[in-house]
Amino acid sequence: MCGQTVCLVQAAIEREGIATVSISLLREVTSILQPPRAMHVPFPMGFPLGAPNDPELQHRVIAAALKLLYRTDVPVLEEYTE
Repeated sequence: MCGQTVCLVQAAIEREGIATVSISLLREVTSILQPPRAMHVPFPMGFPLGAPNDPELQHRVIAAALKLLYRTDVPVLEEYTE
């Protein structure tokens, strides 16, 4: 999906008072687009939640992303670390 489109959709949703978060595989692009809340993950393209068949890792990634919903100091780009 186009990162610019995701950021535009996030901004529209945020204007309606709903917090959003995105998971990014391309830190450089996300830094330029500056979505309200984003988390950069160190995984290969196509695997934003980590390796297939690793539900524990995937749950940790999702939980870390959801924690960003409480941040009000936007835009914020956080690094996912294990």
